[in-house]
Amino acid sequence: MLDNGQLYSKLLPITDYRLPITDYRLPITDYRLRGDNMDYTQHTTLGRTGLSVSRLGFGASYPAPAESLEKAFHERGVNFFLWGTGRRAPMRDALRNLVQSHRDQVVIAFQTYDKGGMLMRHFHEKGLRRLGVDHVDLLLMSWMRGVPRGRMLETALKLKEEGKVRYLGISTHDRPLAGRIAADPDSPIDALMIRYNAAHVGAERDLFPHIPENNAPGVIAFTATRWGQLVSPKKMPPGEEPLTAADCYRFALSSGKVDVCLTGPKTTEELEGGMKAMDLGPLSEVEMERVRRIGKYVYGR
Repeated sequence: MLDNGQLYSKLLPITDYRLPITDYRLPITDYRLRGDNMDYTQHTTLGRTGLSVSRLGFGASYPAPAESLEKAFHERGVNFFLWGTGRRAPMRDALRNLVQSHRDQVVIAFQTYDKGGMLMRHFHEKGLRRLGVDHVDLLLMSWMRGVPRGRMLETALKLKEEGKVRYLGISTHDRPLAGRIAADPDSPIDALMIRYNAAHVGAERDLFPHIPENNAPGVIAFTATRWGQLVSPKKMPPGEEPLTAADCYRFALSSGKVDVCLTGPKTTEELEGGMKAMDLGPLSEVEMERVRRIGKYVYGR
């Protein structure tokens, strides 16, 4: 049986956004160092939202202790928090503490999967109450296979009008869709969250070439480690040491097109290891070649 979102998407097929997608085959060197801020210890701007964001962000599905998350904010400036699926108590507790004195510096993103828009408001307002805030900075309409429309978009825009959301975005595995939205100057979507890692590099063809120089949407990358496979010794080519999480985060940011790379630390040690990406900065040419070689191998397994 179809749920409301599935039924709604079938009733409203996507017929617009027909911009052609050229099969760009640019080497990575055409992307590297294009970003305005390649010092990963410094904040950058999340596209046309104007939000000042850290280059690494935290997802709520992972149980790193609240104290470690707060420490990363105070000592490393990590201020992007995705209150998405699998919401766990440590991030809730960290955010409730941080927003008491630093709400203007903390960037909070919510996710919604409600394609029909019927329950979006209920869960959004419940999330606000749980975190003790009156608004979030970004609402990501997620698992999108088409342009948001109908009641989903109407409800999201209404929440924005009421001041409960500052900016709207989407999360999608459909990279050509993200490319079409990025190329549309009239789109109400201010941020794009896409899968991008060394094993899944399709964004270099389907999205990055379509991001305009001015008034561009912000770009957030997720699954940087390909669900842990890029850091697993069992998944490596013969004789190759596994990548570190920091290597994976640096790969995503080295594109010069990604503003924030999401991380998912389970422990304080994993969190601190990932933070090394901020100090190390962009991958060198030698490092990039190795990361891409491993990514290609992992993808082909």
